[in-house]
Formats: sequence, C-alpha cells, structure tokens
Amino acid sequence: MKYFLIAGEASGDLHASNLMKAIKKLDETAEFEYSGGDLMQKIAQKPPLIHYKDTAFMGVFDVLKNIFKIYKNLQKTKKAILSFHPDAVILIDYPGFNFKIAKFAHQKGYPTHYYIAPKIWAWKEGRIKHIKKYIDKLYIILPFEKDFYKKHNYPAIYVGNPVVDAVRSYRYLTKDEFYKKFNLPDKPIIALLPGSRKNELKGTLNKMLQIVKNFPDYQFVVSGAPGFTINDYKEFLQGKNFPVVFGKTYDLLKYAQAAVVTSGTATLETALIKTPQVVVYQVGNLQYKLFKNFVKIKFFSLVNLILDKEAVKELLQDSFNPQRLTKELKAIIKGAKRTKMLQDYEALEQKLGKTSASEKTAELIVKNLKI
Repeated sequence: MKYFLIAGEASGDLHASNLMKAIKKLDETAEFEYSGGDLMQKIAQKPPLIHYKDTAFMGVFDVLKNIFKIYKNLQKTKKAILSFHPDAVILIDYPGFNFKIAKFAHQKGYPTHYYIAPKIWAWKEGRIKHIKKYIDKLYIILPFEKDFYKKHNYPAIYVGNPVVDAVRSYRYLTKDEFYKKFNLPDKPIIALLPGSRKNELKGTLNKMLQIVKNFPDYQFVVSGAPGFTINDYKEFLQGKNFPVVFGKTYDLLKYAQAAVVTSGTATLETALIKTPQVVVYQVGNLQYKLFKNFVKIKFFSLVNLILDKEAVKELLQDSFNPQRLTKELKAIIKGAKRTKMLQDYEALEQKLGKTSASEKTAELIVKNLKI
C-alpha cells in the first residue's frame, strides 16, 4: 500500500520515521511519499518532497513573513498527493499546514490519519470541528488528551507516547566514547538545548550563555539541532569556542549533570533520560502577549502538563534572565530539589506507560486499510 506522510519539524521527522519503520514490518509492500527530514529519508530511500527545514515557521509574524513560501508548499503537496494517489495520508503534528492538507485530502477521498494530535486543548479549541469533519482517525499521545476528546464526543485513540519509544530504543555511546568523539575536557557538563528553529536560537542561546561565568567547575555544551550547521550557531556564540554537538542530543543529556531546555518536545525527552532541567522560552513581546491572551493552559512544558504540577521550573519571557536561571540551575545540580525532580520523572514515566506508540499506530493504520 501507499502512504503519504507530512512532518514539519525535527521531532516530527523522528516520530514519523519510527512510524514508517513499524508500517514496513506490517506491510512489506509499503511505498512512501513524504515531506519531512533526513530520518524519514533513510526509511523511504528517497529525498523528501519538502524538507522540514524549509517549513519550520513559528508564530504569527514568522508565518506572515513566509506566507508565499507556505502557499507554494501547499500547492506542491496537493499536486503530489494527487499524483501519488496514496491509500492513506498520515499527518504528524504541524497543524497550521496539516489541517489544510487534511481538508484537501478528505475532500479528494483519501483516508486521513493524524498521528500526534495538534494541541487544540491549549488554544484554538474550535478546531475540533475541523478534526471531526476531515480527520478519519486521530491518534493521541498525551494521557490527559483522552478526557479532552471525550468531552467533545470524538473517538480519539491513545497510543502511548513516541518519545518513550525514541528514548528506549536509542543506542548510547559510553561516556568515554562521547567525550572523546567531541574532544571534551574531563569536566562535568551542563547541556544547553536552545531549540530547533532560528527564531528560538535568537531568543534563547545568548541568554543561556550569559550564565557560563557563574559555573566555573562545569563545561557548557550546546545541542545542535537537525538541519542546522555550526554556522547557524556562530553568531550566537559570542565569539567563544563553545562545543556544539550534532546528532547526539540523547548522549549529551545522559552525561550532563543538568540541562537548560527550550520548551517543546525536548523537555519530555530530557525528563525520560532522567536529566534535571530548567525550562526556558523567549519570543517577541507582542507575540508572547498574543499567545498569552489565547492560550488556556496552566503550564508551558510537557512535563508539567502531563503531571499537572510544576515538576520543572519554567522561566518564560522576563523571568528568563541570567539571575533567575543561575539560581534555578544551581538548585538542581545537587540537593533536595534535584532528588524531588528525579522522583517526579519516575511518576511521569509511569503515567505515559510502556506501549510502543509507533507500533500501535502502525498496526491501527494498516489494519484499517485492510478492512
């Protein structure tokens, strides 16, 4: 059977690639067309229709600035779907783009499957009408989403969380191998995860690096995002030779004493790897005010949302400053707060369960197509 998948960012590329692997196990004839990244390319054995690094726009102003590029990508995708004539269109997160494709695909008679449901419980709850109308099967990955969709009388299916799969299946380097591979001195690490989008780098990395002088006994190592090169980081590194690690974020987290993490999927990955963290976020003030007026959630990070309490400290906008960050980071490097956070991580793991989200979703999609 033929599957058309769309992922619009690095995390989507990871989870979509694992889903593709699982589909291939169940359907040896599986043929893929896709938009996504390098991990999906390894499974499909051909380049993407559109690489996610050309689609990862975030926020109202970033979208408006690239509106013509987005329109062009939409038209290109619609044309490709008609040409490929898939048995299923599988959409992975990335709602701004994927909702438009869902409507198009459904109207053209292609079964629509949405893996990693858009976070309409946070804002734009009215999109439930769109989901009911154009999404044939919706696979959710956060435990509390079950109650949200039940309230709206929509039969969403909880499949577990793909981050659990990714962390569990990852093959780590040994500590010595990791330090040797990146020529790191024999000092404890504080990991910096500044995000996977250019506008996130601009808002977070400079502030993160301002605290380095307050931790003389540690080395700070930056996680390089997929699709970026060292040149993307140079303008933010303040002329200093901070190591930037590409392709080994999980190893970096495993061997770090603590981490500063830009809010997103990485907060959940950090928690499941059991690395104490401070969650940060910074966008333009106007964009943040707009977001704050529309968002309907108590917490920003996935860790706190799932546990429904402040298990990890969130420093957003004005509270994200060198003084606060230094204070919160020192509190989790050792001591009672660190111990409590690690206990909360255990509770988080229990709450997410051990089901393989990729395998469960693949089984449901393939089974549905064979009916």
